[in-house]
Amino acid sequence: MSSFWSAWIIVLTLGTLIALMILLRWNMKNFTDVEEGESMGHSFDGIEELNNPLPKWWTILFWLCFIWGFFYLALYPGLGNFKGLIGWQSSNQDVRSLEESRLAVEQAREQGLNVRYDRERRRAEEVYGPIFQQYAQMSITEISQTPEALQIGQRLFLQNCAQCHGSDARGSRGFPNLTDGIFSWGGEPEHIYATLMTGRNAQMPAQLDALGEQGIEEVTEYVLSLSGRAVDRDLARAGEQKFAVCAACHGQDGKGNIALGAPNLTDSAWLYGGSRNAIAETLRYGRNGVMPKWDEILGEDKVKILSGYVLSLSPES
Repeated sequence: MSSFWSAWIIVLTLGTLIALMILLRWNMKNFTDVEEGESMGHSFDGIEELNNPLPKWWTILFWLCFIWGFFYLALYPGLGNFKGLIGWQSSNQDVRSLEESRLAVEQAREQGLNVRYDRERRRAEEVYGPIFQQYAQMSITEISQTPEALQIGQRLFLQNCAQCHGSDARGSRGFPNLTDGIFSWGGEPEHIYATLMTGRNAQMPAQLDALGEQGIEEVTEYVLSLSGRAVDRDLARAGEQKFAVCAACHGQDGKGNIALGAPNLTDSAWLYGGSRNAIAETLRYGRNGVMPKWDEILGEDKVKILSGYVLSLSPES
């Protein structure tokens, strides 16, 4: 915040408090010739106005609020760039990456700042860290069969994964369904753990230049035929000849390759839609999917518990 706006906030805040104190003091004085408790000489709707002062409990409460206000502004940040006498702040501000966050935590500790978010995180690690470690000693398969561990895994999922995969883990267009047992990068415990730890970058290159519009139409028909759909047989036969462009990743049989994250084209799962138009669009323009890595955000123990929860969602678990 610039010095001008900092000064503006300080003057406006303190000026308002002082003005209210003056107004309260002014209302405590009798500026008329009418004695306190006497009639002011007029009434309305049967109610007569008396020259009564503000109730004492009311004025005392006001003064206490003013005192607390100045006390609070002296201790905590709120007056422009003034950080407060006790160095308290809710969190490390202007952090845009994990690395910046770590540096901010170290700097706050070195400067003796009282950062509430950092304090709460340390407290949470002290309380819940041993619990995470306890379940992390188990295998991912064992975790997927332990109700207590699954409750923790579900909370981790809702906090970190539901934004993309949905609270029911059924995904949406471009975000995989985790409940159907179909995993492009492999559904074994070690595969799920690796996906969560290191993330995934899936790239389906655009094929329009290589195939042309006619080739896109033909390969689309062939891809549809791989999952048993009704297709134009002539177009599908022509598409089969051109499928070699796709076979490098998806395999000659179209069953995919978990090492590359190339999906199986012979099942009913379509990440970006399985309609004829959706498949043609995928071939024509390509797709780019990113699954962020969680090792630095959650740590190995939490990732392992989360892996067990994801494994438990599979119908085969």
